[in-house]
Amino acid sequence: MSKQEVVICHNLEENLQKAVTSKTYDKLFILTDEHTRTYCLPIIEKYPFLAQAEHICIGVEDIHKNLETLAYVWSQLSNKGGTRHSLMINLGGGMITDLGGFAAATFKRGIDMVNIPTTLLAMVDASVGGKTGINFNGLKNEIGVFAPANYVLIDCEFLKSLDYPNILSGYAEMLKHGLISNTEHWSELIKFDMEHVDYKHLQQLVATSIEVKEKVVEQDPFEKNIRKALNFGHTVGHAFESFALETGNPVLHGYAVAWGMVCELYYSHLKVGFPKDKLRPTIQFIKEHYGKLAFSCKDYDRLYEFMKHDKKNSSLGNVNFTLLSEIGDIHINQSATQDEVYDMFDFYCETMG
Repeated sequence: MSKQEVVICHNLEENLQKAVTSKTYDKLFILTDEHTRTYCLPIIEKYPFLAQAEHICIGVEDIHKNLETLAYVWSQLSNKGGTRHSLMINLGGGMITDLGGFAAATFKRGIDMVNIPTTLLAMVDASVGGKTGINFNGLKNEIGVFAPANYVLIDCEFLKSLDYPNILSGYAEMLKHGLISNTEHWSELIKFDMEHVDYKHLQQLVATSIEVKEKVVEQDPFEKNIRKALNFGHTVGHAFESFALETGNPVLHGYAVAWGMVCELYYSHLKVGFPKDKLRPTIQFIKEHYGKLAFSCKDYDRLYEFMKHDKKNSSLGNVNFTLLSEIGDIHINQSATQDEVYDMFDFYCETMG
């Protein structure tokens, strides 16, 4: 897998011009959703080197991360004269970088792309590492390919137009990166003042968070081994996310991951000895900022079904976890019985109130 260049921007126009002019292209496309067309496109469309760019706009949020929207993007690329020598800029959150990345990777067998993530979640997670895809058959990210963007441009100025829940959603992935890296980074994240966001300090934390992910992806680009560390919190988290969607109360991805980490930290404590003095403050941080997902013991079977269908599992019916025995001490390919999973749900319900 080719290496992508992640740039922490201090001058977006200069950084984007360098990214765009580093490639020889015949057509330039900018993909946005309805929100980023309104709030983010005006920031870059005035740049002279983007004057001839074609715009493609799709619907907002995960409900549009599907085959129909993907086909629309393909048809727009084709109808507007795209060729295998075209270049696409994905300007938006994780849905845009996932779907746009998949569209670019498959149109004419692959065209160059630049990601400009505009949400915190996309900056620290979706836009970095080369995973692209769409939801399919009721399952999240069921169809996709590994296809890194040529450049990922990170500019926290975009976050000033982001609402607080979406800041929190991205921050959950940063917290995960803290847990799988080192105590110093974890401690800094736990102490960050989420009520009064300092965007300059946040950009520094984002840069560190991306470095954590990049180091992991470099070692294991296709998720055969240590990259599974990045799945911490996601085995339960994806089940929570699918359950919330199915019951008509969709939640932001980062919230589901935060709740998933409550369960998986508890299981880490039971199975491999994750220390209580790190468990308690992490769960308290999540409880204070993310609230809780409402479900009861009647829903355990359905949640477990979602977990059995997670694509990280080595076989159907075997639920695969990444666990931590200490911050940064990672144990991949851990499994849990159905009873152990239900014990996690019991702990969650009792602890989160």
